[in-house]
Amino acid sequence: MLDRWVELAAGVWVVRNRELDLNLGFVLGSRSGLVVDTGFGAAHGAAFAEAIRERTPLPLSVVLTHAHFDHVLGTSAFPGAEVYAHPVCAARLAEITVHDREQWSQECPAFTEEITVSPVVPPTHPTADHTLDLGGRTARLLHPGRGHTGGDLIVHIPDAACVFAGDLVEQGAEPQAGEDAFPAEWPASLERLLALHPKVVVPGHGEPVAPAFVAAQRESLTAGWT
Repeated sequence: MLDRWVELAAGVWVVRNRELDLNLGFVLGSRSGLVVDTGFGAAHGAAFAEAIRERTPLPLSVVLTHAHFDHVLGTSAFPGAEVYAHPVCAARLAEITVHDREQWSQECPAFTEEITVSPVVPPTHPTADHTLDLGGRTARLLHPGRGHTGGDLIVHIPDAACVFAGDLVEQGAEPQAGEDAFPAEWPASLERLLALHPKVVVPGHGEPVAPAFVAAQRESLTAGWT
């Protein structure tokens, strides 16, 4: 179910998935680990959790980059973990309905069973700006502004010059602007991401990219909404 682990820096991985070209992330410090998104269902999350436990027994926290099903429905595989998300994301997860699950199943019929049965785990720590000390390294959870959704969080790992961008950045496909997107504000959010001076940016879907790719995507979005 998981495709491959790619180590971007010591203790910083992107986990590439063939399904949906989806990226999950894992960041390991000396005292704890941080899980970046949890996958599209309970079984998918469980496979991710098992792979993490092959690497470390340390305590884990979870950050959800936004409220779309393919990033959040695996959270039940991390019982007891502190779960961080933007307040808008937390509110959206609190109101998931049967209709939402039916709509997701129509969009991704291959995952209907997981979408139907996977529980929604509410975030324990709604936040727009929070720094986690993982032991020997920090992870900053930051809301750069609205874009793909109103509740996007990015994860900045300063010592690795890496940013997990969620679906604010996509590689291999155009950025997806659904009903909950804010396309006119999206370029400014990418500008704030780039102001962190990352060397590598992990998109929500697709291969990791350089800042120049993000800048080009920002310009494309700007041109589309001016």
